[in-house]
Amino acid sequence: MRGPHGQTTLPADVWQPVPYRVRKVRRELHDVHTLWLEPAQGAAAATAAPGQFNMLYAFGVGEVPISISGDTADSGVIVHTIRAVGAVSAALCGLKRGAVVGLRGPFGRGWPVAEARGHDVVVVAGGIGLAPLRPLIYALLAERERYGRIVILYGTRTPADMLFRKELEQWRGRFDLFVEATVDHAERGWLGPVGVVTRLIHRARFDPDHTMAMVCGPEVMIRFSVQELEKELVSPENIYISMERNMKCAVAFCGHCQYGPHFICKDGPVFPFSDVAPLFKLREV
Repeated sequence: MRGPHGQTTLPADVWQPVPYRVRKVRRELHDVHTLWLEPAQGAAAATAAPGQFNMLYAFGVGEVPISISGDTADSGVIVHTIRAVGAVSAALCGLKRGAVVGLRGPFGRGWPVAEARGHDVVVVAGGIGLAPLRPLIYALLAERERYGRIVILYGTRTPADMLFRKELEQWRGRFDLFVEATVDHAERGWLGPVGVVTRLIHRARFDPDHTMAMVCGPEVMIRFSVQELEKELVSPENIYISMERNMKCAVAFCGHCQYGPHFICKDGPVFPFSDVAPLFKLREV
């Protein structure tokens, strides 16, 4: 069962990883890989909502939370895009086709896809933050007629660090989307904007009174993106952010991801900014 914004009730065997087999692996960047996972025993893949995450277990190494990065309408596979930043994520990035991983989930509250119907939608992504937003974009495009203007803004350090470049080019080629990408440092051949992604927000046209914004990326990028959206008169209640914390259990038991009165794994990872705005002003929360 699923509650508001895709939050699911927990099954009785929430602690037991289910074996999934790697159907396909694609190297996105030098330290980023995308895995297509299917149930090892032939059952249907777990149903998820855009913005939710799974706990992936690399046997003999450990378990980490990874946001879903594929089309959640595809019941055959679950897609995860992973950056190798530690022992577990590096082990997952090193898997080959046919390898088996453990999967628990999906967990958490996702993007407000249904609530955004009838609104303009502004998507702001920084770096690998595009991965958790990609299922949202798929969901918006699947029902394009239900939404107003759709704006996708993406920023990376360099053109070489850009995720899903072919898809970005396809989306930019559509007449019913506004898509813009920027880089912090340009390389030879780059003809697009240079600078932080927040500079793109004032260039996009949308109706602030009827806009819902979705933001994912490094915390400093989220902070300044929210500030720019508020300058454009988007209400904090209509700005949603995805938080990344050191989640260990995924069911608000261990306390590793506590954020003030909230547990990121249970109450998030997607929050209306108005719910967490006071915490953003505090250091070391």
